[in-house]
Amino acid sequence: MDFNFKNIVKDAGTAISRVVQFTEEKLGKAEKTELDAHFENLWERAENTRKFTEKIVKNAEAVLVPNPGNRIEDYVFEKIERQKPSRLSNLEYLGQDMVEAGTCLGPGTPYGSALIKVGQWEQKLGQTERDFIGSAGMCFTQPLRKFLDTEMKTIVKEQGVLEMKRLDLDACKNKVRKARGMLGQQTGKDDMPPEILLEQAERDLRIAQSEFDRQTEITKLLLEGIGSSQAVHLRCLYEFVETQARFYSQCTTVMTDLQRELASPSKPKPTLRINSEELEPLPKTDDFFSSVPIQTDTDQ
Repeated sequence: MDFNFKNIVKDAGTAISRVVQFTEEKLGKAEKTELDAHFENLWERAENTRKFTEKIVKNAEAVLVPNPGNRIEDYVFEKIERQKPSRLSNLEYLGQDMVEAGTCLGPGTPYGSALIKVGQWEQKLGQTERDFIGSAGMCFTQPLRKFLDTEMKTIVKEQGVLEMKRLDLDACKNKVRKARGMLGQQTGKDDMPPEILLEQAERDLRIAQSEFDRQTEITKLLLEGIGSSQAVHLRCLYEFVETQARFYSQCTTVMTDLQRELASPSKPKPTLRINSEELEPLPKTDDFFSSVPIQTDTDQ
C-alpha cells in the first residue's frame, strides 16, 4: 500500500494547528471567527428540532411498544434489514387464556361461557391494537427516525467539517498577523525573510477563507432544509392523530359489542347462596307483600 509521506506530514501539521488554535481560543489568547446571526438562528432551530424529535420518537415508541426488550429487538432487526418478529399483544395473550379457561371450566356454565365470550373479544381488541401499532409506526415514528438517521446526521457531520474549516481559517489569520509583526525585523542567516513568510501566510489565508465560505454555504443550505422537513413531520403528525382516533373508535365498537353480547338473554340470572345451596333470588319487597293475602275483620 502506497503512502504519500508529504500528505501525512501536512495532515499532521493541520491537526496540530487546529488543536493549538482551539486551545488558545479557550484560554482567550486567540480570536475566533463568528458566524452571522442568520446562520446561528438556523443552527439553533436545527438543534431544537433534533433534540425534541429524539424525545418524541422515544416516547412514542414507548407508548406503542411498552416492553423495552421488544423495542431493542425491533431496533436490531431494523438495523440488519430483516423483518420484525411477529408477536401477539398482551390483550391477545389475555384473550387466549380466558378462552382456554372457559373451555376447561365448562362452556355450558355461566362463568365458563362468559370467559369464552370475553376472551374472544379481548383477542379482537388485541388485533386492533397490533394494527394500530403497525400503522402508527409507518406514518409517524419511522419517518421521524429516518430524519434523525439521515438528514440530521448529515447536518451534524457538515457542521463538524465547518468547525474544522473555521479553526483552519483562524489559525491562518494568526499566522498572517505574526508575519506582519515580523516585517522590518532582522532575521538569521538561515531564516526565511519576513516578506516571503507573509506572502505564504496570506496565500494560505485566501485558500482557508475560500474553503470556509464554501463549507458555510453547504451547511447553511442543509440547515434551511429543516423547514421542509418540519412540513413533512406536520403531515406525519396529522396522520398519527387520524390513526389514533380510528384505533380508539374501533376499540369503543369492540367493547360496545361485547357489552351487548353479555347483556343478551343468555346472561345467567344472579343467585343467592345460603349454606352452600343456591336459591332463586327473593322477590322485590313490594311484589312480596302484594302477593300475601291480608285478612280483614269482615273475613273472620
